[in-house]
Amino acid sequence: MVSDFETRLFIDGEFRLPHSGKQFDLFNPATSKQIGSVYEAGVEDVDDAVESASQAFETWSETPASERGQWLHRLADKLSENVEEMSRLEALTMGRPMHNDFTIPWAIEILRYFANRASDIQGETSLSDPSLFGMTVRQPFGVTAAIIPWNTPILMLSMKIGPALAAGNTMVLKTSEKSPLSCLVVARCMKEIGFPRGVLSILSGFGRPCGEALAKHMDIRKLAFTGSTATGKAIKKAAAESNLKNVTLELGGKSPLIIFEDADLAKAAVDAANSIMVVSGQSCMASSRVYVEDSRALDFIELVKKEITKIGVSGDPLAKGTLRGPQADHLQYERILSFLDVARQEKLNVVLGGDKENKAGYYIQPTVIFEAPDNSRLIKEEIFGPVLCVSTFTDEADVLRRANDTEYGLYASVYTRDIVRALRVAKKLQAGSVGINVTSPTTSLDLPFGGWKESGEGRELGKHALDSWTELKTILIGLPGDLKGAR
Repeated sequence: MVSDFETRLFIDGEFRLPHSGKQFDLFNPATSKQIGSVYEAGVEDVDDAVESASQAFETWSETPASERGQWLHRLADKLSENVEEMSRLEALTMGRPMHNDFTIPWAIEILRYFANRASDIQGETSLSDPSLFGMTVRQPFGVTAAIIPWNTPILMLSMKIGPALAAGNTMVLKTSEKSPLSCLVVARCMKEIGFPRGVLSILSGFGRPCGEALAKHMDIRKLAFTGSTATGKAIKKAAAESNLKNVTLELGGKSPLIIFEDADLAKAAVDAANSIMVVSGQSCMASSRVYVEDSRALDFIELVKKEITKIGVSGDPLAKGTLRGPQADHLQYERILSFLDVARQEKLNVVLGGDKENKAGYYIQPTVIFEAPDNSRLIKEEIFGPVLCVSTFTDEADVLRRANDTEYGLYASVYTRDIVRALRVAKKLQAGSVGINVTSPTTSLDLPFGGWKESGEGRELGKHALDSWTELKTILIGLPGDLKGAR
């Protein structure tokens, strides 16, 4: 077993054991072998972390914004010194290859972005009523919480703590039980630079009891969650039944990519392959449904198969040159295989892959399915694996109807050289982000990211994210009614 990593909870600026003393095991998905055990946070530990955050809030919120930004920059600097270690731990626990990993460097850039925006939290003024001077101010919520997923832990941590801490909140963050180790490196880095105690606690644990305790806690005023739609609904229900805490949700997706006959087909194929292969398909915004105008469909199939095959060479996530790792764990592995069973049962046209790989670990062949029926589970449900469904179309209105015929609305894309058509289609696609001649995981630091419909509510990244971690307050100042003769 591997044992050179931190396993304790991080509360009030210190590593400590949980009240229960419980641990849970971690497994390497590339080998299915145990790599160690981590301490599990329970309800009492959540209470301790919230109490610590409460005590830290007044000082942190009154710290000048520029100074809060400086602390985040110091943390980003320290994380930059430990990128390889964090990447190695994520490779060990959820199988993402270390080679050319972009997620952790991107996470550090996000942290720096919000560090630079800490002083950019502003309100408005109003003179609409002559008897009043009106203004709004934005103030932090207080104690907040975040629950992050296993697929890109440091990236998700950064998207939560960046705006929350810059805005003056304190936070208790729960990592996923599948991949908690890299975030404990963040905790160690905070301790090493002397980051103010209690501002951020990091707990390893399960949805129950740890996540549930955060969602129901009466002293937590805002919670951000990234994960499945089902869990997001449960969190929102718990929040509503407790103290109506503000909730931001970034949930599942079934993102459509539309390719018109005039598109740059080679670029579309490269982009579609990269999108579905990011983190072995375990990405909420992966473009998993591709609609190609029928005159170009067969050409696209050959191109995308070639590109996926290039990326899809699997291997040890720790080895240099490995481009694709395994699925994160046995549960995820079996879930994806169940969808491939559906493809066989429905006798669908599987033009690439379609089965598990004949090797140790949770490896699944990159798969392309051509012309699955619109009512198939493979079209309707989020698979969260390296499975791409390609369908044809002839009519713009019809393909828009089919692209929007889902309860998800996280990301959508259109490829065409006709800018008028591109904008017309982008306007009608029901998604929080729309790419024109680009697709996921393309995002921008200074623009909001989030979903429509059951893909979530609220936004992350950009100024909208910073505002979302503040409460809005109106202040009204009465003015004297008669100022004649005033000196």
